[in-house]
Amino acid sequence: MTRKKAGADSTMTQMTLFTVDAPTGQPHRSAERLGSGPHGTDPNQPPHPAATSRASRRIGHLLVASGLGLLPWMFVLVAGLSAVATAPRWPAAWIGLDILEAAGLIGTGLLTARGDRRHALAAAATAALLVVDAWFDTMTATSNSDLWAAIAMALCPELPLAAVCGWLAMRAARQRG
Repeated sequence: MTRKKAGADSTMTQMTLFTVDAPTGQPHRSAERLGSGPHGTDPNQPPHPAATSRASRRIGHLLVASGLGLLPWMFVLVAGLSAVATAPRWPAAWIGLDILEAAGLIGTGLLTARGDRRHALAAAATAALLVVDAWFDTMTATSNSDLWAAIAMALCPELPLAAVCGWLAMRAARQRG
């Protein structure tokens, strides 16, 4: 907040806001009052659809499709996971992790496609979940064939999707800072 001398006995207060332009991600200075912008008081309100980049929409749609594609895999897990393990709810643990991954991919994709700044939080959490899944799949494999299947899953969908989500989160952090 800065004060400017308006007259001999009075002072005028002006507030300068520093915000980030939604379409470009560039910081800019504004003398507007809070809540007076086109999106009201919510800084996470998505920009006009024309302002969302085509690449962001494509990435968002890819993540949604990936999350939806993961849903049928859960039925394969229900039918195929061995009930004989040291943990009594072993299948439920793996299915729960995949449910979280699917929700993270879908949420990240939808937020990214809309140009919503909150996509960075969802992307970071989803990247972590995907890396954890790849790690535990490979570390808990009980046979060579299970290990090779886990490595293939890690190298094909899990780690590349984690890299995309990590990149989205880091890009958003650079744009804010």
